[in-house]
Amino acid sequence: MRDYLLTLCVTAAVTYLLTGPVRKFAIATGAMPEIRARDVHREPTPRLGGIAMFFGLCAGLLVADNLQNLNGVFELSNEPRALLSGAALIWLIGVLDDKFEIDALIKLGAQMIAAGVMVMQGLTILWIPVPGVGTVSLTSWQGTLLTVALVVITINAVNFVDGLDGLAAGMVCIAAAAFFLYTYRIWYGYGIEAAAPATLFAAILMGMCVGFLPHNMHPARIFMGDSGSMLIGLVLATAAISVTGQVDPDALKIFEGSTRKATHAALPVFIPLLLPLTIIAIPVADLVLAIVRRTWNGQSPFAADRGHLHHRLMEIGHSHSRSVLIMYFWSALIAFGVVAYSVHSASMWIVLIVVGLSAVGLVLLLLPRFTPRIPRWAESFVPPRYRRRRQSRGAYGEAASAQTDESHEPQQPQGVPVERTPVPAGVNGATALGARSRFPDRRKAGSRN
Repeated sequence: MRDYLLTLCVTAAVTYLLTGPVRKFAIATGAMPEIRARDVHREPTPRLGGIAMFFGLCAGLLVADNLQNLNGVFELSNEPRALLSGAALIWLIGVLDDKFEIDALIKLGAQMIAAGVMVMQGLTILWIPVPGVGTVSLTSWQGTLLTVALVVITINAVNFVDGLDGLAAGMVCIAAAAFFLYTYRIWYGYGIEAAAPATLFAAILMGMCVGFLPHNMHPARIFMGDSGSMLIGLVLATAAISVTGQVDPDALKIFEGSTRKATHAALPVFIPLLLPLTIIAIPVADLVLAIVRRTWNGQSPFAADRGHLHHRLMEIGHSHSRSVLIMYFWSALIAFGVVAYSVHSASMWIVLIVVGLSAVGLVLLLLPRFTPRIPRWAESFVPPRYRRRRQSRGAYGEAASAQTDESHEPQQPQGVPVERTPVPAGVNGATALGARSRFPDRRKAGSRN
């Protein structure tokens, strides 16, 4: 556990420290697309955050390769190299898309090629455990098709949910944390070394998301772009494939004793069939709804719109931050609920807790206008939107404000109108070289005014 935590911290530190220089590089290269009608942010924000995340991935793998307890993952398995090669390919395509807007079909083909590269290096599903049947071995073609399908679905699900500041990184971090707990239990609790690569991938993925989130929380200073969303989707799919198709269920030696005990003991084996989908249940649901909605309206499944789940949360009255937190809540409830049930499947308390938290989540969905207030002594520890409103300023404050505003006005001869030329708004209201724009365009994206 100490080595996994060290790998996680190094990955997070490298990602966090490189995001700032990457942001400046994105501004210098012009990787700041204009505001689109479906965008939620109001000002151009640089992309290419996936560059920092990819180097964080490389740093995590390099550190793990030099640790005594994790070095065996690289010696006994070729999966880390397969992950690195597939991640490099999908990351390169994402960087080009962030800069030049590549066609959706080309990206889909690149995702399949990246999955195929990993399959060629041995990262594939060899068998699947089926309840009531046992372990079913797959042919090479069946394993390849199932692996490619899982990679493509996971990548696009994460890419579709990347619509609000900090949403994709936070949800994937929650999914990776749940997956880490599950795979660590299989590796350490049952002594199965085949689960070690998936545990390492989950720890590195958590580090990538944790290191990037401080720069990506609302208001975001940089976006991960497709170079980041497709990358973390690939890593998440790789961890799921590794533990699902590489761990032999017979190695757990649980099919002993009565049928009831064997059924409860076999849950850790059958959970991989559900866990890769439950940890990304919200993104996958968004993906399926988007495809059905666009096809029903006669559009391409890859056409962008404002009908995603996070857009609908904001339309019913939730703020940007509240929408993100609600998505976090449901992702954590589903992912950790499944992991907890796999550990204590015979306990009814797990089901009752999940049902109770689901009721709390439904109440939060029905109260979009509710803003909690906290005591005054704790206001300095929370964002300003949760503080009580102060009384309006007096005459002295208004006069001082007016005097300050007048001091910034350019001096012009009497009778000549003052030209208020707005400074082009840059990243979150700041230009690449100067200070915040004094007259930013506050119009909504796509508005007629």
